[in-house]
Amino acid sequence: MVEAEDLPELPSELREIFSDLRESVLILDPYRCLGLPNHTLKGQLSNYRAIEIDWNGITYRLVYRIYDAPAPRRVLVLSFAEHDPAYERAIARKP
Repeated sequence: MVEAEDLPELPSELREIFSDLRESVLILDPYRCLGLPNHTLKGQLSNYRAIEIDWNGITYRLVYRIYDAPAPRRVLVLSFAEHDPAYERAIARKP
């Protein structure tokens, strides 16, 4: 859903950032995000995490969940959008 619905709405620079995050941070270090600002979510999105991305004066969030078991580890990205819409979309898309 992220690639079909969220990415087309984003500027090309943010689409590139998404690709970089998916290929490196979310594979290599999804808990600490290689030092990028991130946090564990609460409430309806408990057990999910968000990477904080401030770009061009706008706050974006990439919301995802890590599944460590069964092996191998998997990361499911639920949304990538401006702050509030990212959380709203993630809640609506939860499996």
